[in-house]
Amino acid sequence: MANFAKPSAPRFSVDVYQNEYLPEDGREVNAVVTVTATGGGTLGGGPSPAGSGGHPSAAVVIMVDCSGSMDYPATKMRNARDATAAAVDTLRDGTHFAVVAGTHVATEVYPGDGGLAVASPTTRHRAKQALRRLSSGGGTAIGTWLRLADRLLSSTDTTLRHGILLTDGRNEHESPEELRAALDACAGRFTCDARGVGTDWEVKEVTGIASALLGTADIVADPAGLAADFTRMMETAMGKEVADVALRVWTPVGTTLRYVKQVAPAVVDLTARRTEAGPRAGDYPTGSWGDESRDYHLCVEVPPAGLGREMLAARVSLVVPRPDGSAQGLGAQGLVRAVWTDDMAASTAISPQVAHYTGQAELAQVIKQGLDLRKVGDFDGATAKLGRAVQLASASGNADTAKLLSKVVDVVDAATGTVRLKTRVAQADEMTLETRSTKTVRVKK
Repeated sequence: MANFAKPSAPRFSVDVYQNEYLPEDGREVNAVVTVTATGGGTLGGGPSPAGSGGHPSAAVVIMVDCSGSMDYPATKMRNARDATAAAVDTLRDGTHFAVVAGTHVATEVYPGDGGLAVASPTTRHRAKQALRRLSSGGGTAIGTWLRLADRLLSSTDTTLRHGILLTDGRNEHESPEELRAALDACAGRFTCDARGVGTDWEVKEVTGIASALLGTADIVADPAGLAADFTRMMETAMGKEVADVALRVWTPVGTTLRYVKQVAPAVVDLTARRTEAGPRAGDYPTGSWGDESRDYHLCVEVPPAGLGREMLAARVSLVVPRPDGSAQGLGAQGLVRAVWTDDMAASTAISPQVAHYTGQAELAQVIKQGLDLRKVGDFDGATAKLGRAVQLASASGNADTAKLLSKVVDVVDAATGTVRLKTRVAQADEMTLETRSTKTVRVKK
């Protein structure tokens, strides 16, 4: 493990958990890489544009669904206004911010001049006054909201750029291709948390937005809970200290990097997001970091070698972009190894961390498959998949997911995955399970 420990700089560490031993014909190396960050106010020891109190400068755009459906029930729009006001109150002084009203078009509600305001007691008060003008009417075209947020966030030179998006309905006024194009255009430019309020929105749309923009997704089934949720989201955003961190993975000649997945705190497949970073190296985006720890699962295929041979299968490090387009290392590095042995006990042992997260990834997958089968009326298939989910959740100690599953199935025996589908399931319960299916628990030490 190596640390980046310059005073007042973000400190990153990398730990690798694996069983490096392979049998004589072994080709596949699996490792869990734990990245831990302790926040600071500068990047790489050099000053970053600073906001209040030495924090790096930040910009946030809050996108509020104002389509006609936000009037049903009438309290929903009021709850959205109150939640946005609570988020504005949570902004740190010096943070650049704006509020966007989203319908079939995107409208800047505050400050309204095509740019961003700077958080202070005065601007927070003015923003909350402007929120009174939010009213519902029109359709839903989320891609336009995201593109306006991108233009606003790029209008100022800030270190951290973040969006918060609230919707209560399906993205009915633009094609899926238009939303995907907007996400592709915004990816890497800012991170975004997405929330669905009520039960009339599409889970795959909201989770897809959060996944593409490296944020979180969740359901707020009761609009009365919006203010508390928005406050928590903004507090987390204000706690970020370093932006645009990439996981750089180098592999030697003859190897193939099969996949790179974030596996905690949620499952996110990063494999297809690789950008080349020189010979045999690629960068995988991880977004913004505060004081936190995340786990990544790497799978590397290595060339066969003789007994007793050893090789470096991968080297993992962390980088951030420099203004000139090059990358700056954050000093932390981890090594993934392969050692060939005829010791059967050594080569067949599975790293507890790898086994745990393999199960967590399968858990997310079988929940999705089970719910999809249930929706199309394949109840036998749904029972089998959701029973496997119950078994995996029980074995891994994922109590939150087990609780959500129990609202969709009656559990007969968790250990064997024996369940019965409930005949009646509240839509909010089914959507909550689907939305939170990728959330994982850390491996027990």
